[in-house]
Amino acid sequence: MQKKKQGLQRRAFYFTRSILKMFHSEKAESLPKKLKKTGIKVAFIHNEKRIHTGMHTGAAQINRFMAQALGAFGVQVKHFYPKLQLSDPPAHLKGIANILFFYSMLENKKDILKFDIIQGTTYTPLPFLTFNTPIVCHFGSTTNGFLTVVPPTKKLPKNEQQVFKELVKLKIVPELDFNTFRPMEDISDIETIVASRSTACIATSKKVKEELENVGVPKEKIFIIHNAIEDYWFLPPRTTEIQAPHLVFLGRLGNDVFTLKIKGFSRLVNFYRAFPEIPKTTICMTTNFKLKEWLKVSFPKHYMYVNLRKDLIPGALAPLFGSILFISSRYEGFSLSLVEGMSQGLVPISFSVGIAPEIIENGKNGFIVSTTEEAIERAQELLSDNTKRLAMAANARHTAEKFCSKNIASDLISLYRNIKKEHKENNKKSN
Repeated sequence: MQKKKQGLQRRAFYFTRSILKMFHSEKAESLPKKLKKTGIKVAFIHNEKRIHTGMHTGAAQINRFMAQALGAFGVQVKHFYPKLQLSDPPAHLKGIANILFFYSMLENKKDILKFDIIQGTTYTPLPFLTFNTPIVCHFGSTTNGFLTVVPPTKKLPKNEQQVFKELVKLKIVPELDFNTFRPMEDISDIETIVASRSTACIATSKKVKEELENVGVPKEKIFIIHNAIEDYWFLPPRTTEIQAPHLVFLGRLGNDVFTLKIKGFSRLVNFYRAFPEIPKTTICMTTNFKLKEWLKVSFPKHYMYVNLRKDLIPGALAPLFGSILFISSRYEGFSLSLVEGMSQGLVPISFSVGIAPEIIENGKNGFIVSTTEEAIERAQELLSDNTKRLAMAANARHTAEKFCSKNIASDLISLYRNIKKEHKENNKKSN
């Protein structure tokens, strides 16, 4: 009887959640009691896809985290989601279909235009550019950045080409290269237009700022505001026995060959293979089942967590203080994985992506490298010197502390206040 009752409760839960998902907007973020409101109201526009597991859940996760941080400081935030998608467009039109997706937001025009500021990820506020409300575009990355740094497979080093040939042979990925980049090229073009015509653009790193400037976005419109990580990353680690150092990968791998190249998957494979006797821990997000199964058995002494709920990751990393975090990516706009790993005392060996060159001091809290061979040399150096490795781990953890939520909220509120003030002054002049 008890089992049947639990089954009914479970079905009721999922039914209620399904009903709630039918709505395309949500209530404003609730404010703590006795908290004085700032008088700033922000409408957040983002994709309806929200994933609750894994390290990187994309723009929706970042938007939600920013909203929570702002809500704690008295900013009123409401989320809006588009709901009308063009069904099953041809591959070469998927970029256009995704752009048109956000025009369905116009049915919420009356509600959205009541807010002081409309903010969205990259091009998502596109339908509201023609109105008088200030627009803020948040660039955690740029599509042009992806397209610029990812080479055809035949231009990769031979040992990396071999990794992708293995994946194709085992039917883990269907192809060595995408047949068309037109969807991403379309999105890249529209990102440039929206960024140029918006009130302000937020860039999460100097690299993203440079990318926006390179496509013609005026410098005075771009403001660097670093991402932050959740407060639970800074809680005291649970009491545990510290293990011998592991090689660690933390982050999203993706499912297709293009994303695997962005994340430097072939670099990661060759890095792991260079250390058969060293334990390895992979905490990754992917829905490619064949890739996940291949990874599990491809390396000796390999421990793997796939799609682990994000707030459980610090606990999984607690015994690995002083281990080596390998950031293999060819492109990151910011690299949350880097900061998250450093917050747990992992020593980063990273390519020069995202925020890495802004926060890593070679030999003090990590290393910046330019080749996999150099990464292997740096790892060997750390593994042979425990005193240096543990000192760098402590420094890495200290560096991560600057990325707490209160900092991003403070920077955003400062930007919003300036935008609201300037908008009010401009309206007075025009009247």
